[in-house]
Amino acid sequence: MKFYLDANLSRRIAERLRQKGWDAISAHEVGNPETSDAEQLAYATVERRALVTMDIRHFIKLSRDAIASQKAHAGIILCPRSLVGSEIDTIAERLIAIAERFPEGLGGYDVLYL
Repeated sequence: MKFYLDANLSRRIAERLRQKGWDAISAHEVGNPETSDAEQLAYATVERRALVTMDIRHFIKLSRDAIASQKAHAGIILCPRSLVGSEIDTIAERLIAIAERFPEGLGGYDVLYL
């Protein structure tokens, strides 16, 4: 599984995932910190990366819209706001657990909670 972290998550999470051998990038690293949610999902889809975000409400709607229009994405992983940005190791560990469970990626229309 490959990850794309939304701009509302620290780039340090992507760095920690890479240190542990996982393919991860953040919106900040690729120059997308101000990109709209729809554009973030489109970028992740093209790159075949599961999008990780704390913006639960908007991305649930985007996932529903994708289902309605039959446009698959590479998956969305919703990170609860209770895991503040300083919880880098916790978030990374939970993402690794998801990646180990779904090694081929989420694909389709899958939305998971972290």
